Amino acid sequence: MKKIAALVMAMLMVTCLFAGCAKKEAANDDLSYVKDKGTLVIGITEYAPMNYYDDSGKLIGFDTEFAEAVCEKLGVAPEFTVIDWNTKEVELKAKNIDCIWNGFTIREDLKESIDFSNAYCKNMQVAVIKAENSGKYTDLASLAKANIVAEAGSSGESAVADCEELKECNYVGVSKMADALLEVKAGTADAAVVDYVMAKAMVGEGTDYSDLQIVDGIELAYEEYGIGFRKGSNLVESVNKAMDEMIADGSLKAIADKYGLALMAD
Repeated sequence: MKKIAALVMAMLMVTCLFAGCAKKEAANDDLSYVKDKGTLVIGITEYAPMNYYDDSGKLIGFDTEFAEAVCEKLGVAPEFTVIDWNTKEVELKAKNIDCIWNGFTIREDLKESIDFSNAYCKNMQVAVIKAENSGKYTDLASLAKANIVAEAGSSGESAVADCEELKECNYVGVSKMADALLEVKAGTADAAVVDYVMAKAMVGEGTDYSDLQIVDGIELAYEEYGIGFRKGSNLVESVNKAMDEMIADGSLKAIADKYGLALMAD
């Protein structure tokens, strides 16, 4: 009788083990999940030149076109949704979005909860000021007591926090990088710490922020952009493969050149 009970118990343990593995595998099979519903829901913020609207209201940008091309290879339709950048990890885990594809800096601390694609684009954090203050703010030392803004939860915010020269600045987080530029333009902030790729596209002569400029010589952090997925997601491998194909055939570089960006291989 004891032998029979032990056998039954062993069989139950094996059944539970296989059930648990199957459940975990299903949870990580984002590729099937996305293909079954026919869409890849992509979390973004409005951020030129990565994802932004043109004068006709059409969503364009480097990451927009990149994502559209990858989705075509995967056989699904891209569905872009604007998110609160400060809650991006919550949105991803809750399956409100399937990935974060929006000039997303690959950071070691985020790798605990997010799996990243291969890096595809270079970036750094820079300081943007009013052009009329170019003689006042010339380096980090001159910004030591300044009123500085950055997007909450962004690499810009992390760069400010990690910078010894800015430990005594008056820092305020805002909801979007575009809002950080608006604060400087309005005079309510002295400087905004934002992505170089955004600043290059949005400030200076011929832009809506022609009265703003990047402070030469301030490079707060070198960064690499990647696409963020749920931890353990098998979408990473499929998207990396599609990315490699686009790099090989030159189509990704063509999109990068269109928006004035530098790929990792450049």
